[in-house]
Amino acid sequence: MSKTIWNVDALHSEVQFKVKHLVISTVTGSFKSFSGEAITEGDQFENAQITFTIDVNSVDTGQPGRDEHLRNADFFEADTYPQFTFNSTSFTQIKGDLYKLVGDLTIKGITKEVELEAEYGGTERDHFGNTKVGFEVNGTIDRKDFNVTFNSLTETGGLALGEKIKVNANIQLARQAE
Repeated sequence: MSKTIWNVDALHSEVQFKVKHLVISTVTGSFKSFSGEAITEGDQFENAQITFTIDVNSVDTGQPGRDEHLRNADFFEADTYPQFTFNSTSFTQIKGDLYKLVGDLTIKGITKEVELEAEYGGTERDHFGNTKVGFEVNGTIDRKDFNVTFNSLTETGGLALGEKIKVNANIQLARQAE
């Protein structure tokens, strides 16, 4: 069976993250610039090879000052490490539309294995005749694993920022023309 390449359609995709702030509320942010692809056997996504790259400088939390802080050495060190990368090691169907996505995530030069959940949303043809496939990807990563350790203390001595980061990506893939 021939290999099929699916490119991330960035115009119809989004990558968001959530982190607890002061342990009582959640800050949501997103990355506005990213790219990726999946390589499948025919149109079967089981065992797809998936790569994904995020432009760290595209972080957007709706607060320019906070975004600048996230880019600097306290957090992402975007000047030194301008990209986050993900390379899958397995993509297996759990049941129905649910898949387990395992791969190597690299942030700030540190690579760790992460496990994410991917839910297949369907396949459609757009009005140009292109085949599109949708997945929603969710998971939680520990920012300490990637040396993103900056924190401050609240007046009561608690940590101001949560260490677990929830990741949510709605990804539309377009089959590359043969």
